[in-house]
Amino acid sequence: MNRLELFRTLRRHIKLSQKRSVNFEQNRTAKFLIYLGAGFVCCYLMFIAVMLSLIANSLTDLTTIEFFFGLLPFILVIDFSLRFVGQQTPAQLIKPYSLLPIPRHACVETFILTSMVSENNLIWMFLTVPFAIMSVVFIHGFWTALAFVFFMQVIIVVNSQNYMLWRTLTTRNVLWWIGAVVVYALLFLPWIISGDFDMQFEAFSWFGSRLIKGNLLMILLLAAILAAYFFINRHIQYVFTKRETAQTSEKAIKHVSEFRQLDRFGQTGEYIKLEIKSIMRNKNMRGSFLYSIIFNIILSILISYTDFYDDSFSSMFFMTYVFILSGGMLLIKVMGAEGNYIDGLMVHKENILQLLHAKYYFYLALLLLPLVIMIPTVFMGKYSLLQLIATMFFGGGPVYCAFMQMAVWNKMTMPLNTKLVARANVETNWFAVIVEMLAMFSPVIFIAIVSSFCSETTTFIIMLIVGLAFIAASPYWMRNIYNRFMRVRYKNMESFRATR
Repeated sequence: MNRLELFRTLRRHIKLSQKRSVNFEQNRTAKFLIYLGAGFVCCYLMFIAVMLSLIANSLTDLTTIEFFFGLLPFILVIDFSLRFVGQQTPAQLIKPYSLLPIPRHACVETFILTSMVSENNLIWMFLTVPFAIMSVVFIHGFWTALAFVFFMQVIIVVNSQNYMLWRTLTTRNVLWWIGAVVVYALLFLPWIISGDFDMQFEAFSWFGSRLIKGNLLMILLLAAILAAYFFINRHIQYVFTKRETAQTSEKAIKHVSEFRQLDRFGQTGEYIKLEIKSIMRNKNMRGSFLYSIIFNIILSILISYTDFYDDSFSSMFFMTYVFILSGGMLLIKVMGAEGNYIDGLMVHKENILQLLHAKYYFYLALLLLPLVIMIPTVFMGKYSLLQLIATMFFGGGPVYCAFMQMAVWNKMTMPLNTKLVARANVETNWFAVIVEMLAMFSPVIFIAIVSSFCSETTTFIIMLIVGLAFIAASPYWMRNIYNRFMRVRYKNMESFRATR
């Protein structure tokens, strides 16, 4: 079996594993909404392309190609940010093939090549193709327009490999994000050094014009960068996956915290201890928790002490987002970690109910962190205390209630320590993405609707009342979640076992 046949075989196995996934039916429904949203994004990109074309066609000191490439750093930064939703975290089916007589890097190469031809990389063609039709074809000719679209696509593929590299490295240590920031800061180096944005624009305009004109040095440079990313990713992912596959034991725990202050809460307190100790001891849960706290602090500081989000919509959107970020990153995966020991939890009656209560109370308490950080904005006059408290309780009420519903729908076990290898293909749970997006926008939509009929103060009073009502009613809707979970418990338990 040559490399091409091996690649096709592994690709077929990956597709079959996705179809056999326990989330396949659930994801198929959710993907319809994802594709609908992607359609709106594509229309929006086409609209931006038209606007950019009108601007580029009116310029006299720059060609249309130079103008577009001058904007390239901003496009790459946006593309990198969007990949957190659209591109999967690196995961390969290494274990089933590790003992087979196939080349060592075959699985890793298959994943990397698959990511290069992924449809996620094609979405930017809805920006480049309309721009090429309106501003390149009739000015520079068809072949130049084709070269423009092709090289832009290659650059997007290079950016996808850059994302894969840093996302893989950060699974080992969160400090690797500093490297990613440095790489994208280098794109703006001419601006940083000179303090003149025109220098930044001219540098990338010069690069783009030479590349499209067929400058051999620029083409070789781009090809060398792409090849370098491929071989670096190939090496790093192989090494990391090999380490995880060969890992047999964890370091011994030298100190065991008792958290005796939680004993007063009975069985719920014991499950709060379990949540805390799981975060402290398990790599994946600890990493997700630290990411949520770090992002929460950074976003709270940006909103509170800068004018970066000072327009009315951004100010309101990101203020509400601060209070649902932790739930969106952590609570949306409820029962995923427990899938590793779900059989033990099912031994005693209503264990799951107490576990759900413990998780809800724990993440409800975490809402105090962004509230404390954003208190100075009250004295600065940016937000009122009523706004912050109402948004916090609204996030902890109906929004967290929506996140907790995932206890019924989550069917895949979340690995506690392994990140890059798994027994089953760890694909994106698109149903959870839909729930997360709805929860993200629901507070802003609620505020917009209510504020059209009431004053701002009345709107936040209503939000506060709704939030408190949901929190007070949590025993009832939590019981509803528990009853629904128990009705499908055997199906979910089978799925949890199959995906360990």
